[in-house]
Amino acid sequence: MSRLTDLIAQAKAKNPQLGADLDREFKILSSRLPFGLNFERHSPEAVELPQRAIRKGDKVRVLPERGSTKKGDQRLWQIKAIHKSGDRKVADIELLGAAEPQAQTAALEDLVVVAEFRDTIYPGLVSTGKVQRGKDDKPHHTVINGENYHVLKALTYTHRGKVDAIYIDPPYNTGAKDWKYNNDYVESDDLYRHSKWLAMIERRLAVAKELLNPDESVLIVTIDEKEYLRLGLLLEQAFPEARIQMVSSVINQAGSSRPGDFARTDEYLFFVKIGGAVPLPLPLDATWMTGQGNRRRMSLYWNELLRTGPGSKRSESPNLFFPIYLTPDAKKFHSVGQSIPLNLSRDVVDHPEGLIVRWPIRSDGSEGRWRVSADKIPSLISGGHIRLGKARGEDTTIQYLSRGEIAKLHEGVFKVTGQRVDGSVEVDSSGYVPKFVPGSQWNIPSHDASQNGSALLTKLMPDRKFPYPKSLYAVEDALRFFISGKPEATILDFFSGSGTTAHAVMRLNKQDGGSRQCISVTNNEIGADEQDAFRKKGLRPGDVEWEQRGICDYITKPRLEAAISGKTSDGQSIKGDYKFTDEFPLAEGFEENAEFFTLTYETPVSISQNRAFARIAPLLWLRAGSRGRRINKIPDAGWDVADAYGLLVDVDAATPFCKTVNKVKDLRLAYIVTDDDRRFQAIAHRLPDGVEPVRLYESYLTNFSFANGE
Repeated sequence: MSRLTDLIAQAKAKNPQLGADLDREFKILSSRLPFGLNFERHSPEAVELPQRAIRKGDKVRVLPERGSTKKGDQRLWQIKAIHKSGDRKVADIELLGAAEPQAQTAALEDLVVVAEFRDTIYPGLVSTGKVQRGKDDKPHHTVINGENYHVLKALTYTHRGKVDAIYIDPPYNTGAKDWKYNNDYVESDDLYRHSKWLAMIERRLAVAKELLNPDESVLIVTIDEKEYLRLGLLLEQAFPEARIQMVSSVINQAGSSRPGDFARTDEYLFFVKIGGAVPLPLPLDATWMTGQGNRRRMSLYWNELLRTGPGSKRSESPNLFFPIYLTPDAKKFHSVGQSIPLNLSRDVVDHPEGLIVRWPIRSDGSEGRWRVSADKIPSLISGGHIRLGKARGEDTTIQYLSRGEIAKLHEGVFKVTGQRVDGSVEVDSSGYVPKFVPGSQWNIPSHDASQNGSALLTKLMPDRKFPYPKSLYAVEDALRFFISGKPEATILDFFSGSGTTAHAVMRLNKQDGGSRQCISVTNNEIGADEQDAFRKKGLRPGDVEWEQRGICDYITKPRLEAAISGKTSDGQSIKGDYKFTDEFPLAEGFEENAEFFTLTYETPVSISQNRAFARIAPLLWLRAGSRGRRINKIPDAGWDVADAYGLLVDVDAATPFCKTVNKVKDLRLAYIVTDDDRRFQAIAHRLPDGVEPVRLYESYLTNFSFANGE
């Protein structure tokens, strides 16, 4: 804008009238609202971190007393000092942003650390368990318990530009306490309900965009009618270079009744295709056939030789107006005549005696045109690729095989079993499953959420319930179109809920022997009703009993443990079978590995001085592909080399480190801890091709400072 005003000022100096006209038009244009989606960018969200130890300088909230269900004091305070008062620790706190200074002393147990989304974070991870049934070199699926915005920030260090697919099922903003903004449930009567939701989604999409592979990747977002219009506009603004398409999918055949409304049967999927990403043609069964165009794919397709629709008149392609001759009994093809000039009538053409003549005459009696030129008809006849079809009036139609259909015969897709009287091929199409990209309306029985979401989850965890889980097969199918050809793809779900996406990725791996890995991100929130009951019992977030009922610990982790092991939490074999694409017993489980983590918040000083290495170690492992052994502590020898990466802490030990790195196959990364850029570059030059050198902790600290705009 400032540049425009400068230019207008220059114009006024040279041509006052022109300058005045430009100034008037500029003011009119600048007073208008911008095109596109306009909404309030609300104050950045703040998240409470009940399991984070309180330190001097932290931002905190004062919690309501135990047993209270009130919202409590939402103001932010800063810890000025921590000391003892009798047998308990207390903190001197000062109100942030107050017009006049305000301070108080509060018990440490009555405070909770708060991170605002404008704050710079330095993340770490703590392992909370694992399950391993796959080979040692197979990547681990990971589940991260933490605020998803902060976890996304953490992944900018480990997976920037490396994610092949993101599948998310964000809160649908129904107004029924299905999500929080700044520690408060967003109700249906909140005037800013939509803009709060958009602000929340927009911040996460901005970081997710950094993670997606710009050359070829896809973002899949599911939503219902409450926000699909706004979401579509938001996606267009956030991904202007992408190709976006919306699919309607039936998820409840019976319909979910709503008083005064039509019963809801479907939801919507937005596919945001980045770079070269396109849906792959896949072998799909008859349930995907939703129209004549798809139904015809189930067998060899014979096309009508007579052109119909636009461009079907003789005058539009005169060279495609010619006679085809049949034998006197009209049961076989005999020969082909030549096309005639447009100014000649077909009545003046002399035909071979005794033969039946077929011209391209349209259903209204007017002259039309064939689809194939006269010189190509003989090869169709000799190959058996043209036939006499159904009767139309007194004549029979003529059908032919396109080049694509003929290719199916040559490739053995359809087996030729004989010939008809007219010389055309007969084929066996039994058992044929066509490959194609379906339409934008999916009505697939396997996508029913009640049968293949809720009921399936009950089999895995008979004693636990989760509201509205996705159909396992619906998620599997949506991903399949984009990652079936990528056996080592990385998939991310940062609204992972019960863990359906990771479960679907494991099924895809089993079907083709792939080594895809899924990163699932969820918090440990519990439902609104259960929260009130727990608070009345005197419990708070962070208490053991509270955390045990959180979604991550109570649902996500047990679900994936059960799916991999094939056993319920009490050690019983899971009853029932997987259906559809790959049918096998649930009790068989998967030969997969998974590890569970909780996000931590570190300080730059502790990181640079190696005091936080145990919590940074999982991030280094994730960046190297989350496979094989992890280096969990500072090595005594000053260096260590694992399956996928190496760590050099003592640069004086560079020689044995580099020798070992050169011997390890499939090593991806070498982390070198040094403040001396010259020594770092010297060691990096000694590494083999294909091993990426990463300088610690400069790369880590710079990443998160840069990611937060500092």
